[in-house]
Amino acid sequence: MIKLEYYPQVEKYVIDTFTKNGDEGGIPHLLKTVEFVKFLKPDADEALLISAIAHDIERGSNSKKPLNEIKKTGFTGEDHLKYHQEEGARITAEFLRSIGAQERLIERVYMLISKHEVGGNSDQNLLKDADSMSFFETNVEHFVTKKVHEYGYQKVKEKLDWMFNRITDDSAKVLVQDKYENAMTILHVHSKDK
Repeated sequence: MIKLEYYPQVEKYVIDTFTKNGDEGGIPHLLKTVEFVKFLKPDADEALLISAIAHDIERGSNSKKPLNEIKKTGFTGEDHLKYHQEEGARITAEFLRSIGAQERLIERVYMLISKHEVGGNSDQNLLKDADSMSFFETNVEHFVTKKVHEYGYQKVKEKLDWMFNRITDDSAKVLVQDKYENAMTILHVHSKDK
């Protein structure tokens, strides 16, 4: 069992940030991402667990920039993803410095969060996979029943396809296949309700 020196403080900070900005709905996704990281890699180090809980901190920071970007380019627009990853990595690194974390840990967390949407190395891919698995477990219903009316069928469909297709690990993909297919069916039904 690894010693989690900074993870509890980061988890509290993330939950407090989302709560303060009225986005408690994002918290279950983050906690479930941590669970999926542990499922995919039982010996995950503290940096990977911190990255899992904090990967969406930019969204909890109540920034309006991404919302405007999503309306223009969709959820998977390159500029939106780049901003989301890099800003989340910056916010998390800043917090870790404020609590006295070692620079080596900070650099690893930054590296992981800064690529959690697109992946890269094996741990960035693992975080990306856990994020997608959690999305299909905790967020998908909100997208297919509510966000479809705000952003439209095509943007939400692209998000679902992208979240599923970006999964690198075959066993992870198999685990969410039914949830993805069900989400596409529900999306189709709700898109006709507009």
